[in-house]
Formats: sequence, C-alpha cells, structure tokens
Amino acid sequence: MEWNPQDLHTLSQCFVNTLSPSPEPRRRAEAILSDFSQKPNYGLAVLRLVAEPNVAEEIRQAASVNFKNHLKVRWSPAPNSDEPRIQDAEKEQIKALIVSLMLNATPRIQGQLSEALVLIGKHDFPRHWPNLLPELTGSLQKASLAGDYASISGILGTANSIFKKFRHEFKTNELLYDLKYCLENFAAPLLEIFLKTANLIESAANANAAALKPLFESQRLCCRVFFSLNYQELPEFFEDHMNEWMTEQMKYLANSYPALENSPDGLALVDELRAAVCENINLYMEKNEEEFQAYLNGFALAVWNLLTTVSQSPSRDQLAVTAIKFLTTVSTSVHHSLFAGEGVIPQICQGIVIPNVMLRDEDTELFEMNYIEFIRRDMEGSDLDTRRRIACELLKGIATNYKPQVTNLVSVQIQNLLTSFAANPEKNWKDKDCAIYLVVSLATKKAGGTSVTTDLVDVQSFFGSVIVPELQSQDVNGFPPMLKAGALKFFTMFRTHIPKPMTLQFFPDLIRFLRAESNVVHSYAASCIEKLLLVKDESGQARYTSLDISPVLPQLMNNLFEALQVPESEENQYIMKCIMRVLGVADISREIVGPCITGLTSVLNKACENPKNPVFNHYVFESVAVLVKRACGKDASLIAVFEINLFPSIQKILVEDVQEFYPYALQLLAQLVELNRPPIPQSYMQIFPMLLSPDLWKKASNVPALVRLLQAFLKKAPHELNQEGSLRQVLEISNKLVSARGTDEQGFYVLNTVVESLDFNVIAPYIGQIWSSLFTVLQTRQSPKYIKCLLIFMSLVLVKHGSTNLVESVNGIQANLFLMILGQFWISNLTHITGFIETKLTAVASTRLLCESQMLLDAAAVEHWGKLLNSIITLLSRAEQDRVEEDPEMPEFAENVGYSATFIRLHNAGKTEDDPLKDIRDAKEFLPIRQNYYVSATLITAKLFETSCGEEEGILFQFSLNLGHHAFVSNHYSHSLTVLDEITFISATFEMFCGYDMGFSVTLFGVGHHP
Repeated sequence: MEWNPQDLHTLSQCFVNTLSPSPEPRRRAEAILSDFSQKPNYGLAVLRLVAEPNVAEEIRQAASVNFKNHLKVRWSPAPNSDEPRIQDAEKEQIKALIVSLMLNATPRIQGQLSEALVLIGKHDFPRHWPNLLPELTGSLQKASLAGDYASISGILGTANSIFKKFRHEFKTNELLYDLKYCLENFAAPLLEIFLKTANLIESAANANAAALKPLFESQRLCCRVFFSLNYQELPEFFEDHMNEWMTEQMKYLANSYPALENSPDGLALVDELRAAVCENINLYMEKNEEEFQAYLNGFALAVWNLLTTVSQSPSRDQLAVTAIKFLTTVSTSVHHSLFAGEGVIPQICQGIVIPNVMLRDEDTELFEMNYIEFIRRDMEGSDLDTRRRIACELLKGIATNYKPQVTNLVSVQIQNLLTSFAANPEKNWKDKDCAIYLVVSLATKKAGGTSVTTDLVDVQSFFGSVIVPELQSQDVNGFPPMLKAGALKFFTMFRTHIPKPMTLQFFPDLIRFLRAESNVVHSYAASCIEKLLLVKDESGQARYTSLDISPVLPQLMNNLFEALQVPESEENQYIMKCIMRVLGVADISREIVGPCITGLTSVLNKACENPKNPVFNHYVFESVAVLVKRACGKDASLIAVFEINLFPSIQKILVEDVQEFYPYALQLLAQLVELNRPPIPQSYMQIFPMLLSPDLWKKASNVPALVRLLQAFLKKAPHELNQEGSLRQVLEISNKLVSARGTDEQGFYVLNTVVESLDFNVIAPYIGQIWSSLFTVLQTRQSPKYIKCLLIFMSLVLVKHGSTNLVESVNGIQANLFLMILGQFWISNLTHITGFIETKLTAVASTRLLCESQMLLDAAAVEHWGKLLNSIITLLSRAEQDRVEEDPEMPEFAENVGYSATFIRLHNAGKTEDDPLKDIRDAKEFLPIRQNYYVSATLITAKLFETSCGEEEGILFQFSLNLGHHAFVSNHYSHSLTVLDEITFISATFEMFCGYDMGFSVTLFGVGHHP
C-alpha cells in the first residue's frame, strides 16, 4: 500500500466510520480495513496517519488502536496461522518511526503507541532492535535537560513495560544476556534521572501539587524499572550504588508531602510511590537479604510508623498491603528477632492485624452490591492482596518463630471479640465476624490434602457454641447476613472435623440457607454442600453417600433451582457446581430426572441467548452430562426422555452456531449416541452427514468434540460407513487431522476406531492409502507423540486383524518396509509407551509378532527378534507407578477460564476407555500361555547359534532344549563372549516367562559352552 493523499482520505474515512453508532457503516469500514491490512505497508500507512497533526484527534486515536492490533496479529504470527507476516523492510521503517512518534503524541495516543512498541519489543528486543535502548536513553537525557517530565514518564513507562519480562520469565542464559545488555545501557541513566528528580522533590517539597505530580510519577516509574532490573539477581551496578537508591527510597516512606497528600489524587500518587518502594525492599529481603541487612532496621521502622498512620480507606489498600507484606517477609527471615522485643507482637496484633481484619463499610457494601467479587476475595483464597488476608499472613509469618506467643495472644483476642459480641449482639456483630475470620484464616492446611487444623480453638466446641446458633437461625434473611456467611464458611473450611452425625443433623439447615435472599449466603450454602460431598474418610471412601442425601434430595434440588431465580444469581456458578455434585452422588430416580432436566434445559436455553459466564456454563453441561450418565445407566428407557428434552437445545446451538457451546453440544450428542443400542435412531443418523463436512473441521476447538462424536457413530453404526462413500470421507478427515501437528493425535483416534469397528475386508481397499499417508508424515515428523500414536495404531491393526494382514499391507507399499519400521521405530519406542491399556495392547501385539510372524522366524531377522523381546520385557517389568493412568475423579474447572479457542472436555460425558483386549487381564500373563511361544523361541535361539557358531551348534542347541539333554551339551564347543551374553539374556527371559526349568536348561548350555 503506497502512501498518498487518496490513501490518507480513505483510511481517515474508514476510521471515522468505525466510530459510527450505526452497525452498517461500522461493519463496512471494518471490512475495508481488513482488506487493506492484507496489503504490504498497511501498518506503516496507519502509523503515518497517526502522526498527521491535521487529522482529528479521535481519528488518530482509532488509528493508533488499529495499528496496535495489527501488530499484535501480524508482527509475529503463530506458526500455524494463516495471517500474513509484516515484511522486514516495513518492520524496520516502523521501528525507526515509533519511538519519536510516541514521545510527541497526546497522552491517549501515546498509551496505544507505547503498547505497540512493547509488542514489537517482545519479539525483536534486543537482538533484532539494538537501536531501541540507545534511542530511549538519548531521548531520556534530552527530556531531562529540558525538564520535560511528560516525555520522561513516557520513556520510563515504555522501559518499564519492556523490562517486565525479567519479572516473569525463567532464568536462562539468553535472558541473562538480555538483562546484561539492558543494564549496560539503562542502569546508569535510570539512576541519574532518579537522583535528579529526588533533588527536585526536596527543593520543591512545599511547591504546589501541579509541580510535584509529574516528579512523583517519574519516581514511581523509576522504582518499577528498578524492580524489573533487580528481579532475577542483584546486578553489580545496583550493588555498587545501593546506598544512593536506598537512601532516597527511605525518604518517601519516612517523609510527608502535605502539598500532595491534602488532596485525594495527590495522596494516591504518593501512596503509589511508597507501595513501589515497599515492593522493592521486599524483593531485596527475599533475594538479597545479606546485602540489604544494613538498611533493614531503618526500613522496618519506617514501614511500621507508616502503617500506624495509614487509614482504612480503600484508596490506601495497595500501600497497606505491600507494607504489611514487607513485614511478613522480615518475620520469616533470619532477622525475625526484630519482633522478639517485649510488647512488639501485641502491638502488631492490636495496631495492625485487628484493625485490618475488622470489617469496613466498604466490605459490607461489596457483600451487598457485588457478591461475585466479595466471594472471590473472601472464600476462594485469592484475596492474598486484601488487607484482611495479608494481615493474617503477617500473623502466620510471626508464628513461624513465635508460635506460642501468637497462639496465646490471638486466642485471647478471639475470646474478647466473642465476649464483646455477647454483650451487645446487634451493635457488635462485626466482632464475632472478626473472631470467625481469624480462626478460618489462620487455619493451617495439612500437607497433601484439603483438611485444615488450628490451635486457636477447639473446632467442635467452637462450632457448637459460635457457628451452630447462626445455622439454626430460623430466619435465613435475618440481620446480619454476613455472620451467616461467616458461619457457612467455617463449616466449609472445617468440614472434615465435624462428625458425620452432627453434619447430617444440620444438613436441612444448609438446604434452608439456599433460599436466602443474600447471594453470598446461598452461594456459601451451595459451596458447603458441594464440598461436604467430596469429603473422604481415612480409608479413602466417600463419607456421604446417596443414602445420606436421599431423604432430602427433592427439597435440595428444588431449593437449588429456586436459588437460580434470585436476581444476580441467574448464572451463579456455585449453585450450578453444587447441582452437578449432588447429581453425581444421588440415587437418580425417574421422579428426580423430570424436574432436573427441565430446570437444566431452561437454564441452558437462557445461556444460549448470551453466554457470559464460562464457569457457570461449563457446570451446566457437566450437570446435564452426569444426569444423563447416571440416570440412563440405571434405566435405559430414560434415554428417550433426555432426547425429547435435549434435542431442541442442541439443535439451537448447532443451527444458530453458538460457538461457545458448540463443543459441549457435540459431546452431549456423542454421549447419547453411545447410550443407544443399534440400530441408531434416524434422528441421530441425520446428523452423521453433517459430521463429514470439511468446513466443520476448520475450527480447531471443535475438532476433539467432532472426533468424539464421529467415534460414537463409527462404533454404533459401522455398517453405514459402506454406504455412499462415507468411509472414504472419514479417512480423508483423519488424513487431514494426522497431517497437522496440532490434531495428529485426534486423527489417530479416528483411525483406531475405524480399525476396531470394521472388518478387514472393508478396510482393505483403503489400507495402502492409510499407510502411505502415515509414513509420509513420519518422514518429516518423528516426534515422540506421533511415533507413539503410530505404534499403537499398528498394534491395534495386528490384534484385530492379524499379523499377516499388518505385515503384508505395510510391505505392499514397499518391499521389506515393515522390517525397516520395526527396526527403526517400533523396537526402540516400545519401552516409551504409557497407560495401562496402551501398554497391554502394544506388548501383546509385539508378542504375537514374535510368535506368529514368519518374517521374524527368518534367520535374517534374528537380531530384530532378540531386540523386540528385550523391549517387551523392559516395557512389562516397569514399575506400576511409572505407568500413566487416567484420573478417575473430575478435575477442578479453572475458575479464571474464559471463552477461547481451547477445547474443554466434559468429564461426565467422557468417552469410556475401550480395551480391545478385554480377555487378557495383564500382558504379563499373555506371554506364558502362548501355545507356540516356546517353539518359536527355541527356533529363533537355535538360528542365533547357527548364525554365530555354525549349523551344528544350532542343531545341538535345539536338540538339547527339546530333549533336556543338559549334560550332553554342557561340555561342548567353546564360543565367543558375545554369544554367551546372548545366552545369558535368553535364559533369563525363558525363566521369567516360561518357567525355571527352561531358563535353567539354557543357562547350563551357555555355561558348558564357554569354559
């Protein structure tokens, strides 16, 4: 795309239209820009438009956003992406222009260009963009001389974004090389501007806020860059200049700045700088404790004094949290003696912990107005950066070395809080909440489990005296609801400590709380029930079974579905997760199926209109899947009920192309197909042609679900594949999947199912094409995953259709190709197979090759025979724990997941692992019972002797084994050490799989043959 006035006008008009409130011109403009973006120099043209001063600000801002997004997609596309890459010449021009344009842009545009610069730096800096840092430092020095703090902050902000990679990436030689380059070019200019700005702040401490704000912002950014450059290790430059850095940073914690702190905005800016300093000194305490020791006492005192003055305002939370975090790090270090002084721990408890744990008005507002955020912070343990949590973490840190003092102090404090509550429950209810919170938050989780313990209180006594009164409150909406939430949280946390009879006594109360109007309360009640159903006794058995919940099941399910009708809880993931868990435990009768499937399909249909909460929606589909699985497993006649209820919803998803739900719908269809007995109803078979459409397979996230459904059809309706060329289409799909790195395993799943489900005479016309495709890929992709899939597929062909069909069909591609595959890939990779079924399959297939294949009985294949036997023994003798097994329990669904291109498997609709060798319990038992194993082994070993020592030796060996004439052979010919080693190996093999006598006979022969 060439830059000319016409292009400028076209681009400008397009960006104007992208801001239009009308959808039609907006879509048309987006389509034109999408077409333009395919042309060379598009990014450069947009960047030049951003730089045009005569173009309206809003147009240039829209162009800067488009430019950033264009670079995100095109600068370094993913290897499997179809997006065109920006050419190198255009890249160089963009890199030459972007820094100066960013520094001269208005703040909003500067922000977009800074992000674009960081995107480029992520891929090119420093190796392919060596001019970036020199240009930034040069600009920084010019801006410093001019006192241009707007440009200084822009440069430091960009440097901060570029250097952030040093915080997150693993330490490697390459990363350290990049860090060294950055330090050499930026450490000295950074210190220079930091010290200069510090002097300006001191001289202008009483100046107006407008003059101080850019200086404090610059210092904050300097501290963030300091954090990044020091994160991996302590650089020599910073060690040499530690005094300058620490002296100035100390001032920001110890001094006050009234000109700024008298206004909310100014106070926030000062607090941000102080928080950045706290993060820096915390980093040094964690990683450079020895070098930092000289400054520790001064900073500890400064932080302590600062915390005593920090108010409870939410605007000061970040500073409070980072400051307390620093003290927590000190408390667990070798310098913990700072807390050993008389009265220090009580002062911390009274002055820092209790004030920060006590509920604030902002907390109660969050409880009422944003229950999702409240629960995320309070219940799920993700609130480490809240005041309440970090204050308790400080106590835990001090208790590392002073546990008796902390335990006694907090226990007394808890009793005082409860006494205060008892004196005036209506007024002092926050004291009881604080007491419960301290017990829950200071509980210690046992290693390797979910249970917790505490030394602060006797759990059962505390439960009975403090928690039970809240649970037995007849008014689930009574004041204050936060106490009920706290009681439910305690019940959930200490669920393993509460005896089963007592828990069952209060189970109806938990069900009552599902009807609470408070979103938090009924969410905590649902979470408590869900977690209780996961509790296991010491024997590993579930503590609560279907018998325990059967008496209350109808009421429980009714209240759960009613809770989904409460405003703001229509997509409550805690309620839906509880529904899923209950359905996974309960005894599902026909009476329960009706209301449950009605409620779930109603929820599902609403979610289809506007999918918002991916966690909630996942649990909806899991709930449907577990209901189908457990109900139909008990009563097959219920399949028709589910088909009537689910088909309209599934059809809606497929027809309206609800992309977020597409993989889920396909998995549910696969589950229903598998539950049916042949012949499959026509309603399903109408879907089968849709599966063969190539367009449907283009979206990567749909592929696993499509494969799952295709496998279900292949198993239940294999004969339909012979009709209308369906098998050819299926194999074309599998070929495309195998050819792509990201889907090769899915392609093998299809091929495996074809081999398992169809007779060889049906597959035979296509088998040559299958082998050709697989071996063509093998020439360029010899990854462990691909070879493993190929080996499993070949083993499946052998056990299903015989070694002759396998060997002859492979050799039909090229003479002796099978022997080459066996020698180069099969034997060497057999020992890498994992999984019980896969291990058994490949071991049995390999054994049958040894015993049945005439090719391996040929003298030329003696070496392959011995190596293959060795691989089989190695595979089967591997410790059981080394074999990868499927986890039978449902994994936790990631709470922070969003809709993406990633496939998410439904655990409860999961495909049952097929065992093609059900009659063979263990591959180890298969070898000894092979009727011709001994004969084959004897012949092969005899041929080994014949090859190594001559025909007479082979005849003697075979004769001695068959007749047991050990004495006859024990004093015969001598031979080389190599043959002796072979005999020793074979004898051990015979003993392992064929019994002691056979192994002993081979040993005698070998010993006698080599005096």
